[in-house]
Amino acid sequence: MHAFRHPRNAILVGLLFAFLGAVFWALPTFGGWHVDYAGVTLLVLLGVAMGMMAYVLIAGSPRK
Repeated sequence: MHAFRHPRNAILVGLLFAFLGAVFWALPTFGGWHVDYAGVTLLVLLGVAMGMMAYVLIAGSPRK
């Protein structure tokens, strides 16, 4: 049994990384510092990839 128990909850994994990407963008933007756009892009794309991966693993696992 997976920790999520339902494929719909896999989106939380992706949203976590997307939220971290938003924070990684917002802090320097509103603080007046240099924004690392490559890091922001990679964190957001990591969120998309992790959400998709978690969904595929949960949806493809046997239901017990």
